[in-house]
Amino acid sequence: QVQLVESGGGLLQAGGSLRLSCAASGRTFSRYAMGWFRQAPGKEREFVAAISRSGGSTFYADSVKGRFTISRDNAKNTVYLQMTSLKPEDTAVYYCAADDVPSRVASAHTYEYNYWGQGTQVTVSS
Repeated sequence: QVQLVESGGGLLQAGGSLRLSCAASGRTFSRYAMGWFRQAPGKEREFVAAISRSGGSTFYADSVKGRFTISRDNAKNTVYLQMTSLKPEDTAVYYCAADDVPSRVASAHTYEYNYWGQGTQVTVSS
């Protein structure tokens, strides 16, 4: 198993930047594809970004493409989400997730992730 802990959330104004971190402990971090998801009040959890085990492939939701960057440091067992040009509609609880199925490069589907963190709140004011 792997345990995931997110950090870096906060309250900021529109147009600002924030970097989220997700620290993993437990089994070898590099065996997991990683994803970031978010959930706003009253809405379903939605895909934000995903990264392959090596970090060589990344995928983004259209709503964040060009503004957010996912990266990972396997030596530090950490995945990051750099968020820029933040908008009020980015307000949500952000979750990181891990997928240990080797055949999948990285997924945009919540049901394909086995492990989840507790989430970190990001609030963007207008």
